[in-house]
Order: sequence, then structure tokens, then C-alpha cells
Amino acid sequence: MEIENHKEEVPFEHYLEKYKSLDPKEAAQRLNIVYDETEQKFSIRFMGHPYEVHFPEFEIKALDEEEKDGLLMTSLPAKTFILRYLLEGQYVQSSGKFMTFREVPTYGELYIQPFTGRCIKRLTYGFGFKLKAFAEGMEKIPGVKKIPMGDVAYEFELIDGYRMRFIFWAGDEEFPPSAQILYSDNFQFGFHADDMVVAGDLSITTLKRLCA
Repeated sequence: MEIENHKEEVPFEHYLEKYKSLDPKEAAQRLNIVYDETEQKFSIRFMGHPYEVHFPEFEIKALDEEEKDGLLMTSLPAKTFILRYLLEGQYVQSSGKFMTFREVPTYGELYIQPFTGRCIKRLTYGFGFKLKAFAEGMEKIPGVKKIPMGDVAYEFELIDGYRMRFIFWAGDEEFPPSAQILYSDNFQFGFHADDMVVAGDLSITTLKRLCA
């Protein structure tokens, strides 16, 4: 794989090396996902689409034709996110409640600035005045649910039981449009703060691709 961005290459190569010594059965149990010992591959869902992740050689295979050139196949940060998920993630069933990033215990306040810049502002600037395009893009995500929040809002599964909500309030002559991102409450147990920022970033990138 040819890597152009050295800042992205360093963490990817680090986790790629760690992946080789992963115990795949332990990882599958920890994450509540399927690992096929014969085929040596994990089965995961990302943004509603099924994928296979091979082991010990890290290779991601999209099972839906439209995702053959999708984010997990082309983006180094997305691949690093999957590596960290398999290496360090921990599945805990959600209670059904959602929280803002700021409400996440311990590190919500600490990482609020990068989250706001990479996620809230990016989502607002990208779709604040394009709510029709936002809705059309969200409707293309498999399993998405329109929910009665704000002026337009959707709930979707990011990955294997971890859910997110994108909420928009339309602007008017007095106030600009605004957005909020909510995470299912099991995120706080399954992901580090920086991974939650990346989760928001990747889901927005996916949405932008769907609207292109």
C-alpha cells in the first residue's frame, strides 16, 4: 500500500504491527462480533454495510458492490479506526440513551475543542444550508431512522451496536443553522475520546460522499 501522508502512516503502521499478535477469538468475544476460524476473518458492519476483515494479514473486503471504493477501502484514518476497534474496543450493550460528546465522563471536556472543530463545525458548515441534501444523503445509509428531534434528524449505526444521531436546526434571519451529534451511551465504554472524534469525522465524510 502506498501511503502519501506520513502523519497518517505512523499510527497505521503501529496498529498494523500490533494486529499481527491479536488473539482473534478473544477480540470477537470482547466485541460481540463473528470470527470465522476456518476463513480467518472477522465480520463487521460499518455505516450499515457488511465487511470482512482478514487476519493475521490485515485486509478489508466490502461485501456490498457499491462499497468496493468506499471509505474503509480507501481511507487510511478509516483503516486505523478499524484496527483500533479490533485491538482495543469493548462492546457494552447500550441502555438506549444517547449523550453529547461533552457529557462523556472524564474526557468529554478535555477533547471538546477538536470534536467541535472536526465534527460539529464541519457538519454545520457542510449541510447547514443544505438540509434537503442532508436528508437525501442520510436516507441512503442502510438501516437509518428518521427521528423527531430538531428540524431534521437521523439515527444510524456507526459500527456493530454503536449508534449515532445527527440533528439539525434550520437557520433564519436572526440565527444561523446549528447541528448536534449524539452518541449511544455505550460509546463511553467501547471507545477512547479520540476514536469518538474520528467516528464523527468518518461518518460526516461518508455522508458527504453519499451527497456527491
